[in-house]
Amino acid sequence: MHERAAADEEPRSGRARRARVDGVRWQRWLPSAPAREVLGWWLVTRVAIFLLSISAPLLFNPGKDYPNVWHAWLQWDVWHLKAVAEFGYTHGEPSGAPLAAFFPGFPFLVRVVSWTGIGYVAAGIVVSAVASAFAGVYLARLAQYEFPELKGIGPNAAMIWYGAPVGVFLAAGYTEALFCAFAFPAWLAARQGRWGRAALFVALASTVRVSGIFLAVALVVEFVTSKKRDWASAPWLLLPAVPVLGFMAYLKHVYGSWFAWQEAQEKGWAREFTWPWTSFVHTVEAATKGHFPAERSDWTWMFRAELVTLFIGLLLLAWLLWRRSWGEATWVAATVGAFCTSFWVYSLTRATLLWWPLWIGLAVLARRHRWIGRLYLAVAIPLAAIWAAGFFTGRWSG
Repeated sequence: MHERAAADEEPRSGRARRARVDGVRWQRWLPSAPAREVLGWWLVTRVAIFLLSISAPLLFNPGKDYPNVWHAWLQWDVWHLKAVAEFGYTHGEPSGAPLAAFFPGFPFLVRVVSWTGIGYVAAGIVVSAVASAFAGVYLARLAQYEFPELKGIGPNAAMIWYGAPVGVFLAAGYTEALFCAFAFPAWLAARQGRWGRAALFVALASTVRVSGIFLAVALVVEFVTSKKRDWASAPWLLLPAVPVLGFMAYLKHVYGSWFAWQEAQEKGWAREFTWPWTSFVHTVEAATKGHFPAERSDWTWMFRAELVTLFIGLLLLAWLLWRRSWGEATWVAATVGAFCTSFWVYSLTRATLLWWPLWIGLAVLARRHRWIGRLYLAVAIPLAAIWAAGFFTGRWSG
């Protein structure tokens, strides 16, 4: 009898061991607890933005193209990026803007996803959805790496980022989410001293926005000032120049100019070089009531938001310099400088989504001073709803 019991017990113990092994295998494929929390915030905020995309046109643009939900997402730069994805750079300018201003990374992915038959607008939303989820996870990892003493700070940083006043641009068919999906893991790799990995992600970011050039410069500064620099890895820092030079060579072939992207920015968006103090004066004038016709009050409102954002950017830069975060300070300074040397400062509000030190810093402040976190949510949530409603009804929102 004892032998029979032992024989019965052995299969049971074997099954238990196999169950444990299978459980471990499944756990390897499941996201970590912090990543699951980040993805939970991602899902909640995506649902909220989608509800706004349905309700805002019905409430504020009654009868205008409703219930064509996708038309609410087809606003501003989405037109231009869609045109590049659909027609490329060699079929004129069907969106009405000089398309050379837009780097090819995002439109290329939109075109690929559109092969599923969902259309270009929906494809842009899908690309941004996947990219924002990926970027949020890496923002959380970067925040936790920088502040390991603050347990759970990573998901908080991602939540604050998803709930940003301009968070609608992480959901729409814009380039911000995809750029961040490359920039955030790039910086985490740089902080860990994994320079080849960092350079590869920066090179991918450089296919999405011209901001990739600033990020590449910031990476060089981070390398030079880092205690983890490895001079044998220095040649990797040249990698981000490859896609930029490749795109410039393509523009030379199509338009006859290596700098066709900059010329397109000047032609379509008045981004010709202007001294910062002159640009500031122009922006203040644009933010003055009555500068634009009454029917374009959204422009006045947005230029006021640009001035507030400029102040926040300068505060962030001062904080980074105080912390001696030279690479991140270079990144923020280059971004602010680029926007402050145009005819006027605009679209800087959207650029805040690229400033991972801002969202990590806010998460740290919210953890150390809870009232700051409550104040942020009290201000950010209404502003996010206003920005989204403005975007979905065709008003300028950044």
